[in-house]
Amino acid sequence: MSAELESIRALAGKAWYQRLPTYLKLSGPGWLQGAMTLGGGSAVTSLSIGAIFGYELLWVQPLAVIIGCIMLFALSHQTLHTQIKPFTAMKKYVNAPLAWAWAIAAFASSIIWGFAHYPLAAAMLEEIVLVSSGFSVDQENTLGRDLYLLLLAVIIWAGCAFTAWRYGDHENGKNNAVKIFETGIKILSALIIIAFAWVVISASLNGKVDWGAVLAGYIPSSLPDDAQGVTVVMAALGSAVGINMTFIYGYTLLHKKWTAEHAELARYDIGLGLVIPFILVTSLISIAAAGAFYGSDMDIQGKLSPTQAGTMFMSAGLDEVTSRLVFAFGILGMAVGSLVMHMLCCGSAAAAMFNWSEKSLKYKLALLAPTPAILGVFVWKTMGAYVVLPTSAICGFLLPVAYIGWAVLNNKKAYLGRAMPAGNKRIWINLAMTICIITVLASVVYSTYIKLGS
Repeated sequence: MSAELESIRALAGKAWYQRLPTYLKLSGPGWLQGAMTLGGGSAVTSLSIGAIFGYELLWVQPLAVIIGCIMLFALSHQTLHTQIKPFTAMKKYVNAPLAWAWAIAAFASSIIWGFAHYPLAAAMLEEIVLVSSGFSVDQENTLGRDLYLLLLAVIIWAGCAFTAWRYGDHENGKNNAVKIFETGIKILSALIIIAFAWVVISASLNGKVDWGAVLAGYIPSSLPDDAQGVTVVMAALGSAVGINMTFIYGYTLLHKKWTAEHAELARYDIGLGLVIPFILVTSLISIAAAGAFYGSDMDIQGKLSPTQAGTMFMSAGLDEVTSRLVFAFGILGMAVGSLVMHMLCCGSAAAAMFNWSEKSLKYKLALLAPTPAILGVFVWKTMGAYVVLPTSAICGFLLPVAYIGWAVLNNKKAYLGRAMPAGNKRIWINLAMTICIITVLASVVYSTYIKLGS
């Protein structure tokens, strides 16, 4: 740690591009946030934006993640300067019931959304096996295929559980566990970007991408005027940073043993690990979908699952390796990254609520709380209709409430002491946080209204 601080101090006064290589090497928690948000929801939303609206709404997801990052910047400032765990800070300085609701929602959502991610991950692995080896289970043999998907889900769970369990060694004298895990996430993120870049480059070489329209799509020149378009925009604005992400982030900072001297590094870390990968991956998926599907005669409605999208890419002119194998690897990487982070969120939430040491066996067992979600390969199609609305509504409404809690903490002298923003800086920070709260609250209210009315 002393060597790390010396490296940071040596960068003082240097230009941003001179600081970037060192900050990239030292970064970590931001990449975990990126892995968590780049899951199945981001993939399906990106496919929908491109396939249904073409290049017109490419600006939405970059804006959404930037809004979410403003709040993460505030949380990193608070956690690094006080060294107080976020749950403890929320309970002591804001409101105890709110803190408990925040932790419970983070814990529950990390389990529930796993029920959607395991079927997605298993389906992608099934696609990879099929394309690469030709092996498949007869679609008419329902029981056999369900058992095959369960086997694939168990294999994925085992890899995720092993990874999360090893990360849990960070409090047991194995400090390199955090570094190894973060390095693995960086490599996974890079491979995901490469996979989708491959898809877009292949589409471009086939004349399927209008790069002038792509560039224009990042400039908000119009807003959707129909319910479907507004719903997509609102969903993107409200989901780029989820409730479980807001909970686990502060703990990953503390696991790194970062202090106030790491505040600038933490901001770069979010930019490098969350903002850039999120914008690249979601944009690449949307661009590929827009080039292949938008304006075509294909029946896009109801056919935007990643498995179906891969097949549709092939029918749109891409080769099988690119449209099915490479694309499937990218989606699988997104799902696996999210599943590992779901486990870590459950561990941190349980440890916070029940005051367990992160050295304890209880904490490591809590990491495995999402294990029942592997049954999603059987029950998600039925279960989803009953749990999506209440889970989205509860977690959605708690997200802006958690944001309000951070805004309160950012103005608590008893909590932040000398680290509390002052003067014009305080005014601008509070204004930015207020805009974030209003935007996310509006998206949650509208999205819930639409779902209730459908």
